[in-house]
Amino acid sequence: MGEPERYEILPATLDRWEDVRAVLDGSGEVGCWCQPWRGLDAKKLSGGRSRTELLRDQMTGGPPPPGYLAYLDGEPVGWIGVGVRTELPRLANSRTIPMVDDQPVWAIGCFRIRPGHRRRGVATALLSAVVDAARNAGAPGVEAYPIDPDGKRVDATLGFVGFASMFEAAGFRHVSTTDAHSARLPRLLMRRMFSPPAARRGSGRHR
Repeated sequence: MGEPERYEILPATLDRWEDVRAVLDGSGEVGCWCQPWRGLDAKKLSGGRSRTELLRDQMTGGPPPPGYLAYLDGEPVGWIGVGVRTELPRLANSRTIPMVDDQPVWAIGCFRIRPGHRRRGVATALLSAVVDAARNAGAPGVEAYPIDPDGKRVDATLGFVGFASMFEAAGFRHVSTTDAHSARLPRLLMRRMFSPPAARRGSGRHR
C-alpha cells in the first residue's frame, strides 16, 4: 500500500483565480460557481453581476475566503466552498435547513473534486484545513450539511455536499436531520464547535 497523497490547501484568493477556474469551470460561465447555496446570485441581490463575477468579488473579503483549493504537486485538484452562515441569505433564511442559533459558524456548502482525483482523500484534506482555519480565525465552530449513504453507492456528482462519515471522523456531531435532500437522501446538519458559548459571547464578526 502506497503512501497517502500529500495535498497543499490554500485559500481561494484573486491571485489564484485561474486555479479556481480550473476546478469550477466544468460548465463554463453558466456553471454554479459556488453561488446557489449562498443565495447571493438572485438578480435583486447580485446587482446584475454573473456568478463568476460574484465569486471574484467574494475573494476580496473574509475570513473566511469563499473557498479553499487543494493542490497536488502544484496542480489544483479540489475545492471546498465556505461562508459565515449568518451572512449567507439562502442559509440564514432556509426553511429546509433551519438555523440552530445565531452563532456565526463557518458553513461548508460544497466540495468539487476534479475527475481522476476523487476518492483519494482530497475532500478529507480540505475539510481538515477549513476546521483549522476557522479555529485560528476565532470562529465559534464549523457547520455542514452532508448526506449519509449508509453503505449505498452515490454518484460523485450528487455527493457534492459531503458524506456524514467523513465529518464524524473529523469530530463533527449530528445535530439534526433536515428537510433538505441531495441524491434523494436527507441532509444532516452537523457541527464541530470549538468552545462553550459563554466563552464566545461578545466575540462578534471574525475578521
